[in-house]
Amino acid sequence: MIEEALHFLLPTWWEVEITVAAAVFVIVTYWFFTYGNGGVDENQAIREGLIGVGDVIDDKVKMGQLKGDPQTNSAYVIKLELLAAKNLIGANLNGMSDPYAIITCGEEKRFSSMVPGSRNPMWGEEFNFAVDDLPVQINVTIYDWDIIWKSTVLGSVTVPVETEGQTGAVWYSLDSTSGQVCLHIKTIKLPVNSSRALNGYTRRRISLDKQGPTVVHQKPGPLQTIFKLHPDEVVEHSYSCALERSFLYHGRMYVSAWHICFHSNVFSKQMKVMIPFQDIDEIKRSQHAFINPAITIILRMGAGGHGVPPLGSPDGRVRYKFASFWNRNHALRTLQRFAKNFHTMLEAEKKENAESALRAHSSSSLKDRSQGTISEDSLPMTTKFQPFVKEEALVGIYNDTFPCTAEQFFNILLHDGSNYINEYRLARKDSNLVVGQWQAANEYDGQVREIKFRSLCTSPMCPPDTAMTEYQHAVLSPDKRVLVFETVQHAHDVPFGSYFEVHCKWRLETSSESSCTMEIKAGAHFKKWCVMQSKIKSGAINEYKKEVETMLEVARSYIKLKTSGGSEIENAPSSSSSSVLQDNTL
Repeated sequence: MIEEALHFLLPTWWEVEITVAAAVFVIVTYWFFTYGNGGVDENQAIREGLIGVGDVIDDKVKMGQLKGDPQTNSAYVIKLELLAAKNLIGANLNGMSDPYAIITCGEEKRFSSMVPGSRNPMWGEEFNFAVDDLPVQINVTIYDWDIIWKSTVLGSVTVPVETEGQTGAVWYSLDSTSGQVCLHIKTIKLPVNSSRALNGYTRRRISLDKQGPTVVHQKPGPLQTIFKLHPDEVVEHSYSCALERSFLYHGRMYVSAWHICFHSNVFSKQMKVMIPFQDIDEIKRSQHAFINPAITIILRMGAGGHGVPPLGSPDGRVRYKFASFWNRNHALRTLQRFAKNFHTMLEAEKKENAESALRAHSSSSLKDRSQGTISEDSLPMTTKFQPFVKEEALVGIYNDTFPCTAEQFFNILLHDGSNYINEYRLARKDSNLVVGQWQAANEYDGQVREIKFRSLCTSPMCPPDTAMTEYQHAVLSPDKRVLVFETVQHAHDVPFGSYFEVHCKWRLETSSESSCTMEIKAGAHFKKWCVMQSKIKSGAINEYKKEVETMLEVARSYIKLKTSGGSEIENAPSSSSSSVLQDNTL
């Protein structure tokens, strides 16, 4: 009985041979399709001359910003800001909606991010369109996103753009029973000789430095059948992956020299994403659900989404996230290399256009050289320094005396060897403080330095803390009686953080041997309009008033500590203050 059981359970020698042969066949097949002809690896690409050795090294470094010029060979650029919407139709069972917008201008179509569970969404996203002539019609249609079924239309509006200029923030009524959308439209006429970049549709090919016969495709590939791209675009690489939305939509990514495309068909819901390389700002590693390696593609400001609503971000740039790669790192290096090659191609095109324009200018100027010359003395001399802060945005928040002179204030509190900044940020419970050194600036009088830290947020609209960057500028008058200390703060993780800066100006003038008059002004400078402008402005001023109270309290304690042991003020390091001295009229 036992022998029969062992004979039944243990495999025969013939079964072992078959199993080993099948395993070897699977391994060889996988190696052949992965490394044989399934793609061009880095060593093979180097041998064939497709990329340089430096490109392989650079692939290990995170790709920086690749800012391609969005304008094509067009006469106007229309900048549309999708600010907000209100009173939208509730399309879900809970009475809410998941709205996103599709903006169409001519043949161009852009997607906004989706705001989940809201009838009054706030976007604050920018979309740039290049057109040849005016007037044009811009259509904004708002949809309700659905995981499985087709998106429901919540309303649309068509806005004519007839002339240059800007409209300001205007609320437009949708063609539905309820709903309005707030748009800010600005139209700019491009100079005739402005530099234009290539785009994915009107372009000429720049051939690679590779010799070989011309390849003729007998039938269209997936880029033509699915995405309707030009016949000259071919798939260089393809990957099985998933697009992150409400859940992972599994599909396939196709990479060409001009686009990154993705197609998915889950539950009969077609999803097509077509991202031009010229719209990509950054490609970086990321994670999905903490355990699934992913790739995040961040688009430049004004690009908008392509084909599917993208994911939003506090800085206004939209992004797409792809996960579930078989080999995430290999796919990441490939995408970064293709983006770098596209950027190199754009630079070559710009250089060629610049050289052509220079040759044309040189040939035309030869006729005028014999008629007269321009003396060097007649050339304008620019010696005026630029302002560090926007004076028109500042309002007075403090005016009183302080128990030290202007020179002592800098030597004790602000010079490079002072520990005051650390104690002040510690009192505010800030973290990750990095204080730079004072350096002379050519654009501004005096010296500047950079400070980075993470600050706590008290607003319910903000995250628990946010990354902050503060630029400081200090200049002391020649007689060392007047000190001007200015700061510009950038908040990186708060809503509309890329729209505004917090400017502040301190002016200290020595009034006696141990005191000075102190005047502090603060305000919010907006680089572009947003729907929360008045609330952000008042909140920034009120928050900075609280900061000033803490700063002055810590400053008084710090000065008292430094001067309690003797004449510390006179012996304080003065190298920084002496280097700050500039001929400036205050």
